[in-house]
Amino acid sequence: MANWQIWIVLAALLLVAEMLAPGFWLACVAIGCLSAGIAGLLPIGLVGQVAVFALTTVGSLLGLRPLLVRRFLHARGSEVRTNVDALIGKTGYVSLRIEAGARQGRVIVDGEDWRGVSVDNATLEPGTKVTVLQVDGTTLVVEREEQG
Repeated sequence: MANWQIWIVLAALLLVAEMLAPGFWLACVAIGCLSAGIAGLLPIGLVGQVAVFALTTVGSLLGLRPLLVRRFLHARGSEVRTNVDALIGKTGYVSLRIEAGARQGRVIVDGEDWRGVSVDNATLEPGTKVTVLQVDGTTLVVEREEQG
């Protein structure tokens, strides 16, 4: 297998791997491999191919990656919330009475059962619709959702 073919195969593998890894890092390296593969068709030798790879990888990391991150990862000015942070702002309901000042109440959010406390130490009865304000360990801090 010729050098240029190896570069092209590496570029394809890195693009597939990019689909599984966030951040566009591997895509920038794939661009470097693709460039080196194309350069491999010219009579510049392996050292020239490696130089093209290095220059285009660094260039795409500095020039293209910031554009991709802004366009796809920070769309609409907000970052994607994950794990328990994704619960903030969601609506749920009280499944076990939340007593004022006690940490015994339970809240169901997205089908999952969580320990819940009221933000203003109010007593909330089962079935009360609530909004998650913050997550404190395994406890959701909630407030009664306004009827309207």
